[in-house]
Amino acid sequence: MAYPKRVYTTEEVKEAEKLVREGYKHRLIVKGKPAFKNKVKTALKFVKTAGYYDFLRTYIRSIIEIDGFTQLREAEASIWANEYAVANPVDAASLFVQKANHMKEYLEGKLYYGGEAEKRSVEKRIEFLKTLKRKSRKSEVKEECERLLRSWSESVFL
Repeated sequence: MAYPKRVYTTEEVKEAEKLVREGYKHRLIVKGKPAFKNKVKTALKFVKTAGYYDFLRTYIRSIIEIDGFTQLREAEASIWANEYAVANPVDAASLFVQKANHMKEYLEGKLYYGGEAEKRSVEKRIEFLKTLKRKSRKSEVKEECERLLRSWSESVFL
């Protein structure tokens, strides 16, 4: 059975959630200008290093460059990201994991936005950064993870 073209109606959400439970993984597609694609490719390497690539592919079908606000498009299982969202590949990787967690909660029927949901998604992002910091061999990646973790520790969401 194929993953639904869109994930919007109750039936489409149930079908997508069933496929995910059975182990379905998307073939992740990246669309945008070459510079955008290169930044996303670097971010995806960090996602792989941390061991979250399968998690990302489970919930996200595509990452698409846009000129507007970066957002998860639940009905498309897609992240729409602008050039600024991927300027820092470590931060972009953590954003992708956060959005995948939003999509997971969407499919599970949980409230995936608002106060408590935002707190859970930030916690997932922090978990990712801690894992990447531990697993990366590159000192500059570890330092950037630490910088971002300090920034998140000052967040109103925690």
